[in-house]
Amino acid sequence: MLLEISELNTFYGESHVLQGISLNAEVAETVCILGRNGVGKTTTLKSIIGLVVPRSGDILLKGQRICGLSPHQIANIGIGYVPEDRRIFPKLTVRENLVIGIKPWQKKEKKDGWTVEKFYDYFPNLKERDRQKGAFLSGGEQQMLTIARSLMGNPEILLLDEPTEGLAPMIVEKVEEVVQDIHKHGVAILSRTEYAGRPEAGKQVLRHEQRDDRFPWDGQGA
Repeated sequence: MLLEISELNTFYGESHVLQGISLNAEVAETVCILGRNGVGKTTTLKSIIGLVVPRSGDILLKGQRICGLSPHQIANIGIGYVPEDRRIFPKLTVRENLVIGIKPWQKKEKKDGWTVEKFYDYFPNLKERDRQKGAFLSGGEQQMLTIARSLMGNPEILLLDEPTEGLAPMIVEKVEEVVQDIHKHGVAILSRTEYAGRPEAGKQVLRHEQRDDRFPWDGQGA
């Protein structure tokens, strides 16, 4: 098992947002988290990457406990994160945004990982904007850049927070196509969305539903 989450409880102040959720993700598996606004989908991803510290429960990556580690430590272990608001560096060029995603030791290692050149083959529109600053990219281009930057660290699992929100239909199709292709490269994906229309290559769908004032996860194969 690549990622294991068990009985996770996360709070914002005294507000009990995640109440005992459990989910798993296998190597190269895609898991889609579905549910309406406010039920804790983003909080789940933030708890995994360490931006929010769970009050109880456990998170294991390849058997290693990562609860309580800082976000950069968790990223170094093998988790990539694409936040809902993208968080690119607007004053850096496209290439500089990509290079900043490389982990220090990767420069000394020779392995078949993601490189800037490979991404430019993958995202030809980003190659055309190699020296353009991030602030001048369209929303779809910024989303692709954020996904590419996260993959530059060669993660084993990628957390995607609503990767197609606010994008034009044509760009949505491109992002979904890209996510499916990433999955074919052996990267596991945990993606949150609000609808079940087209889970990105989802092998497993988790629906967040209210029951007796609690919000447990209900896992269902897709």
